[in-house]
Amino acid sequence: MSGAPAPIPPARPVIGEAEIQAAVRVLRSGRVVQGPEVAAFEEEFATLVDGRHCVAVNSGTSALQLTLLALGIGPGDEVIVPSFSFAATANAVRLVGADPVFADIDPRTYCVDPRAVASLIGPRTAAIMPVHLYGHPAAMDELTPLAERHGLAVVEDACQAHGAALDARPVGAHGTAGCFSFYPTKNMHALEGGMVTVADAELARTLRLLRNQGMEARYANEIVGANMRMTDVNAAVGRVQLGHLAEWTERRRSHAKRLDALITTDAVTTPYVADGARHVHHQYTVRIGEGLRDAFRRELEVRGVGSAVYYPTPIHRLTPYETGDRLPETDRAAAEVLSLPVHPTLTDREIERVAEAVDSVAGSL
Repeated sequence: MSGAPAPIPPARPVIGEAEIQAAVRVLRSGRVVQGPEVAAFEEEFATLVDGRHCVAVNSGTSALQLTLLALGIGPGDEVIVPSFSFAATANAVRLVGADPVFADIDPRTYCVDPRAVASLIGPRTAAIMPVHLYGHPAAMDELTPLAERHGLAVVEDACQAHGAALDARPVGAHGTAGCFSFYPTKNMHALEGGMVTVADAELARTLRLLRNQGMEARYANEIVGANMRMTDVNAAVGRVQLGHLAEWTERRRSHAKRLDALITTDAVTTPYVADGARHVHHQYTVRIGEGLRDAFRRELEVRGVGSAVYYPTPIHRLTPYETGDRLPETDRAAAEVLSLPVHPTLTDREIERVAEAVDSVAGSL
C-alpha cells in the first residue's frame, strides 16, 4: 500500500555534487578568501548585467550597505525605500547613518510606486532604493528618469531578481548600482554572499577598498573599510549555480505559466506581469481575500502543499522603524499575499498538485 505523496515545500535549495566538488577543490587549493574564484565569479556574473563592473561581497545586505557608503550617503541623508520588503533593505540605510523614508507600492507588482516616490523627494533625499520584489522588476523606466531629474542615486535591490529584466535591460544595469544576494533560497546561491554591479570604474574600486579594510595592496590602507569579503568557497559554489541559472529561471517561468493556467478559482489573484517585464518568479505570490489568508495557508498544508508569507509585517511597522506612516497598499498586501511553490526542482505532477490544492481550498472556505 502506497502512502500519501511527500509534502511540497515552499522552497528547495539545490546543493548538488558539482557544488560540493567545487567547494572541495577550493579547500584543497589553500586559496580560500578573495582569490581567483572570486575574480572569476565577478567576471562571469558581469554577463548577467550588461558587462557592468561586479564586486563580490559576503551578503546581499553588505552589498546594499557598502554601496551606500561608497556613494557617500550617511547621516543627514534620506533614502526612499519600499516598506513592503525584507528588513535588510531599510537596515542597510540605517547602518550607514541615513534615514529610510517609506514609500507605498504598486498593488499589482508589489514593487515601489513611482508616484509615491515622487511625492516623498525632499531636500535631504540622496537616493532611491527600489526592490525588484519576488523577481518582478520595479518600474525603472519611471524611477531612473525621476532620479536623474532630481540628481539622486538609484540603488537597485535586486536580491530576489537574478536575470529579471525590463524592456530587455537586466535588473542591476538600470541604476547607479545593483545589489544581489546569494542566500540559499534565492534563484541562485553561493551558500551565502552578495554582488554589487556598477557602471563606474571608480565606484567599483571604492567598493573593493571598502570590502577589504580599505586596502587594495596589503597594509596600504587608503580609506576606512570593513571585512565584507566573499570567500573562494562561496564563489566556487556561485559559479556552478550561475551556470544553471538560465535553465532554472526558465523552469520557474514555465511553472508560473502552468499555475496561471491551472488555478481557476476567482478567490485567488495570480501574479501580474507588467508590459516589458521579464519576471523570474523568485516567488509565485498570489492574493487571498481579506481575512482568509491564514486559514487558506493551513488548509493547503493539510493537503501537503507548503507556502510562505513574504512579508506579514511591513518594515514601517517593525519596532526599529515604527513611523505611523499610512501606506494602504503595503498594509493590504501584507495581509493578503501568499507565496506558493515555484522552485525549479518541482515536477509537473507537483505543480498540478499545488493548483489542485489551491482550487480545492478555495472551494471549501
